[in-house]
Amino acid sequence: MGSKNLSERSAQEVFEDHLKLAREKKLEEDLERNNAQDVVLLTNYGTFHGHKGVREAAELLSNQLPNGSYDYKLKLCHENICFLQWAGDSEESSIANGADSFLIEDGKIKIQTIFYTVEKKDRSGD
Repeated sequence: MGSKNLSERSAQEVFEDHLKLAREKKLEEDLERNNAQDVVLLTNYGTFHGHKGVREAAELLSNQLPNGSYDYKLKLCHENICFLQWAGDSEESSIANGADSFLIEDGKIKIQTIFYTVEKKDRSGD
């Protein structure tokens, strides 16, 4: 990140760093760099609190979409709010339309919302 203090990053910079580290499967680095200690994650699978909660939500998604790959379809930021539309795919299941929103303050994600629906693939032809 160069010499810039993490707390001085724009919402766009935090958002892009979060997505990069998520793609690289570097959860712990992402938590440390981009998520507030008291982050709140609101999802259609429950509410998760703090870094422990983010780990739990990441594990849930990993179990729902094992060894999944993700495609970021739409990325938008306005001031300290960002939005992501995404899709995911694995051998067992897929997600056609995931949607995340982020409230980013002082260089950290404070609140994130996630909505997605997992579709199991028909494996009867194997």
